[in-house]
Amino acid sequence: MNYTFRPAVLFVLCIGVFLVTGACNGRKGPVLEGFCGSAGKPALEECARAFEEKTGIRVNLHFSGSGTMLAKLKMSKKGDFYIPGSPDYMARARKEGIVIPETESKVAYLVPAILVPAGNPGEVRELPDLAGHESELGIGNPRAVCVGLYAVEVLEENGLLDDVRVRIAVQARSCSATASLAAMDQVDAILGWRVFGKWQPKKIDIVSLESGNIPRLAYIPAAVSTYSDNRELVERFIGFLNSPQGREIFTEWGYAATERAAREYAPNADIGGRYELPAAFTSGNDL
Repeated sequence: MNYTFRPAVLFVLCIGVFLVTGACNGRKGPVLEGFCGSAGKPALEECARAFEEKTGIRVNLHFSGSGTMLAKLKMSKKGDFYIPGSPDYMARARKEGIVIPETESKVAYLVPAILVPAGNPGEVRELPDLAGHESELGIGNPRAVCVGLYAVEVLEENGLLDDVRVRIAVQARSCSATASLAAMDQVDAILGWRVFGKWQPKKIDIVSLESGNIPRLAYIPAAVSTYSDNRELVERFIGFLNSPQGREIFTEWGYAATERAAREYAPNADIGGRYELPAAFTSGNDL
């Protein structure tokens, strides 16, 4: 007899198998499961290792687009915390009762920027170049990836959305996949987070946006899941992310660890708040 499993069902089964095999292998100490947007991936992974060394508490991190991870957390009803790449998705998690609101904390800040393959072969120097050049642009899928949502907002707020839409060649499934578009020279530029250039500095160059081109800065929030039985331990981990050691790790990876550091790039930009996608991006069809 043949069985066909949907990817979402397989994900839930994998989580369950991991928890069971971890217990069978005699692993000592508690294990926390985190569902995270990949905007914070390298820093969060290093923080998890440092936290385990310090406390003995293991932290398993699962990464993808923030919207994708929110859906998986909700469906599986397993997981101790949620760390999306922007407050937009945390707001959805609060609304749907997936996180405990009073446990929410800001971990680090993200600044929009243009990222290009090393050497900038497409000669993209400023935001209007994305409309004026015969270039191909990559963004994150704005319906599921925080960085894609902010990319569309930047274009719309600067009156460039209609002109640039026709040049969007790829909508990636996560922040990591979006950054890879530039690192692997698959497009002339991406609209992403400035920190992408710190992830692969030999492959990605940063083209800074003018401060007036940035309508909103993002931050990475963290909160305890309503499905968790380990609230106290999760709060210890979130506290570690905000500790001097945690902030140092985020800073070393190129994140702005404080609001003051983020505002150096855009003093008058909003932080937090919500942005609704234009109708053209909410139909469910890729552009």
